Amino acid sequence: MTRLPLRLRVAVAAGIGLLVAVAALGAAARYIVGHELHAAQDRALRGRAADVARLSASAPALLTSPGALDAPNGGEDLLVEVLDRHGRIVARSAALGGRLLSETAVPTAIRDGRTSYGSAALSGEPLRLFAAPLPDTGGMAAGGAVLVASTTREIDRTVDRVQTLILLCAIAAAAIGGALAALLTQRGLAPVRRLADAAAAIEHTGDPSRRLPADGGGELGALTRTLNAMLSSLAQARSAERRLLADASHELRTPIMALRGNVDYVARHGADPEAMADLRADVDRLGRLVDDLLVLERPAPAIPERVPVALDRVAREAAAAATVPVTVTAHEPVWVTGEEAALRRAVENMVANAAVHGAPPVTVAVRREGDRARLSVSDGGSGLSAHQAAVAFDRFWRAPAARGRAGSGLGLAIVRATARAHGGDVEVAGATFTIDLPIGPSDGESSETRQRSRVASRTPR
Repeated sequence: MTRLPLRLRVAVAAGIGLLVAVAALGAAARYIVGHELHAAQDRALRGRAADVARLSASAPALLTSPGALDAPNGGEDLLVEVLDRHGRIVARSAALGGRLLSETAVPTAIRDGRTSYGSAALSGEPLRLFAAPLPDTGGMAAGGAVLVASTTREIDRTVDRVQTLILLCAIAAAAIGGALAALLTQRGLAPVRRLADAAAAIEHTGDPSRRLPADGGGELGALTRTLNAMLSSLAQARSAERRLLADASHELRTPIMALRGNVDYVARHGADPEAMADLRADVDRLGRLVDDLLVLERPAPAIPERVPVALDRVAREAAAAATVPVTVTAHEPVWVTGEEAALRRAVENMVANAAVHGAPPVTVAVRREGDRARLSVSDGGSGLSAHQAAVAFDRFWRAPAARGRAGSGLGLAIVRATARAHGGDVEVAGATFTIDLPIGPSDGESSETRQRSRVASRTPR
């Protein structure tokens, strides 16, 4: 069943559902129709027995007159037989002919004095039989019983016809329902087929810049928008990857060429201290570039452990490692949560950027603003224009005045990547670069919390 097409499965399910529903309705209708017809027949038998009982009490002589007991019921005569208290026949309807109702069942009306219904067969014809006691006053039938019967053939035939009709309606409803379900499913799946064809074309060409066709709203429209957003993200990722490869190959070309030239010089003239120093510088520059690229490509979840980090202490350590004098302003301890080495590297990059490309004095300010920690690095230079500030954190970007100087152009990109990996961001205004991070618990608070957790875990519950 699961290997069948969806359209066929929906059609079969709809057909079976309609068939079962109509069949259940038919069973209920058959029961109700049969019950009502049998109830109407029982009322007719009881009413005819009551008429005969009144006639026996009021005018017993009329019981034996011809045709007195013949009365039609729905186009057919009721079969009536009157017995005396000894079970002998006193009168009978002409419709009985030579048949006897008293032979089909022993009437309990004479013996017990109560009415009763029963089923019988007379000459192969199914009957519904009603027996009722007669009053003790009257003629020969006093204290006897009256038997009234009617054939059930027409009732059974009517019920069978109803059942056959409902069965045919069930089959027709199942067929029509299945066909409509198949048609509606085919029309409903047409956008899905177009979506699948478009996705197959994108898969065949490998071009994530193409988009899936939008087919209206609803769930399918939401799915299309989500898939198109995914394709847009993939296209952006591929573009960033290609740009990274192009920039990296361009940036790696310079240190590799310098390294090759120094190696050729050493091969021709031998190793001297100056050549070896150049080789070490080229290797260090190449290593820093590769290391910076690896840092940028590391995803945020790759941070090994997030621990409380004193941002003011990180700022002082970065200032101490700077090549120029740096003033640090921090009026209170400011704690964040993250990887201390990554945060120190980001702050060192900001300080190095101000020292190399800015002008003295270089200052670092660490402060707490609400639930945010802010670290700002400023210098005395003119800073960046609005256009430069918009692209300052892109990979391999350098200001026109900084081109030709040392550096890979990845320092500020690492700062932004680190800030975002720690749930924050970085911004620039003129010559001031600010990294914004969420406040975290202090190391003492964190240790106290961990100690409480360990104590709670050992406490019996």
